[in-house]
Amino acid sequence: MGALATLLPADLSPWAAIIVIATSFFASAVTAAFSIGGGLTLIAVMSALFPPAAVVPVHGVAQLSSNLSRASLQYKKIIWPIVGWFCVGAGVGVAVGGQLAVSLPAFVLRFGVAGFILFSVWGPKLKGFAPGNKTTMATGAVSTFLTMFFGATGPIVATMLSAFHLDRLSRVATHGAMMVVQHGLKIAVFGILGFAYREWIFVILLIIGSGILGTLLGTRLLHKMSEEIFAAGFKWLLSLIAVYLIIAGFIELRTN
Repeated sequence: MGALATLLPADLSPWAAIIVIATSFFASAVTAAFSIGGGLTLIAVMSALFPPAAVVPVHGVAQLSSNLSRASLQYKKIIWPIVGWFCVGAGVGVAVGGQLAVSLPAFVLRFGVAGFILFSVWGPKLKGFAPGNKTTMATGAVSTFLTMFFGATGPIVATMLSAFHLDRLSRVATHGAMMVVQHGLKIAVFGILGFAYREWIFVILLIIGSGILGTLLGTRLLHKMSEEIFAAGFKWLLSLIAVYLIIAGFIELRTN
């Protein structure tokens, strides 16, 4: 543990790093087996264990890697006009969200992530999207604004994309390309605003490597599990993490 600690940022414990790296394996396997859910799992655990200021930037790098590999493998099926209109909105969302994200206190970020998790898991599913350039651009703006605070907005984008009634391969490939744009912009903005990615490079590389292994090796194991059992356990696990974040947020609020 002593050797590992020398490679980590000063405010990150070795055990926290190990748990998040292991979660990256599991989260990537979840995404590979069920299309979505892995990003939300990873942001939940990161929010519980990482310094608040590092959660969204580091999560963004991990998600960029995951979505880039997915989009690269299916690049022939990407619907580029949809991605283009999404980019226009994403540029607006990241510009506004970046200025606000760095100024929020840690307890606000914890409350926000907890609320986003609980809504994503237990709230009503989003519907009512109409296919079109304006819808795509608006979704890019809103989801990218939200990702600056909550990290995992992939389900919002996936719901909008379902309105286009694309075939499965085109939907997966296009969603991956849109998330590459979103996370790439987010990483760039946090870098411009001063986040020290260099201090986190060792952890980031291990998270990415673990995620690749999770995609390759974890899917077979997950497919052996009953989907009903998995879905129930998944909801309650994320809910417990959200409750922890709320409690941690109140403790930070009282000490500030």
